[in-house]
Amino acid sequence: SPFEVEDLLLSHPAVRDLSFRIEDGECVGFLGLNGAGKTTTLRLLSCLTLPTSGRIRIRDLDVEQAPHSIRSFIGFLPDTPPLYPEMTVSDFLAFAGRLRGMTGAALSKRLPEVYQICGLAGVKELPINTLSHGYRQRVGIAQAIVHEPALLILDEPIQGLDPVQIVEMREMIRRLRGKHTILLSTHILSEIQQTCDRILILNEGRIAAEGSEEELLRAHSGSMTIEAEIRFNSEVALELQSARQKVEAVFEGMPELEVPRLTELSTNTYALRIGANGDRRAQVAAALVGGGLELLRLDREASGLEAMFVELSGPVARVASPEDAS
Repeated sequence: SPFEVEDLLLSHPAVRDLSFRIEDGECVGFLGLNGAGKTTTLRLLSCLTLPTSGRIRIRDLDVEQAPHSIRSFIGFLPDTPPLYPEMTVSDFLAFAGRLRGMTGAALSKRLPEVYQICGLAGVKELPINTLSHGYRQRVGIAQAIVHEPALLILDEPIQGLDPVQIVEMREMIRRLRGKHTILLSTHILSEIQQTCDRILILNEGRIAAEGSEEELLRAHSGSMTIEAEIRFNSEVALELQSARQKVEAVFEGMPELEVPRLTELSTNTYALRIGANGDRRAQVAAALVGGGLELLRLDREASGLEAMFVELSGPVARVASPEDAS
């Protein structure tokens, strides 16, 4: 596996008894409040800081024994991108590539791909100090991927971005999935939910919980609330009681779901909330469509994971894993 961390310990409390693994091809979210130890851990994985005790192995190499070899296949975007503002984008990325041992021929082939991936083709000849914060973040990711690293480490990549730039950055990270194993650090829960395959929740230098969103929800409470917006194909306006009976009939014989709760939004259009034993969104969608209802929207309620994150990030959070639920 790309990352294998065992009993990691620093001489200060930022990281304490930290152990986790990340497999090839995963996009893993590193989630924690400010001060939880995320940035310190990323610096350890990037060979910028050495542990006091414990072991970090990346691609079967130990960070203390072979830090230079490890750096050759890691791309790192720290919370403040390491840029030279007076250089043009193209000159800076060529410089970053040469630092990673790339030849002129390799750079000539790779740089157009990097411009396209990061949306930098239109600004490649501009000095970095003339770019907006959003474009500087793009240049930061570009320098991290210029040498096609196997492992890409991103520390708060959406920090300081406006809503449009956040969406663009999210799409860029999604395009990088599959080409790189990604570890993305943030304290913003929605970014983890929309980008990552698996979540590591860090609290006070320890892993408080880990797993997919579904596994974490199941381990935390064993339940999920599903929200939907539905519309009845009827020329006659239905009364709430009639609509409720029709929806209950759709889910008859599905004991894993609670009795649906309906709220009328407009004529024959309702908001629907259903408690479920685990992630039953696919079954709910199939039942609604199969029952002849128009499904306008369906998603899980965000508050469950948010509540779990708040609880696990508190001062008394316990070390947990999805296996605790079994």
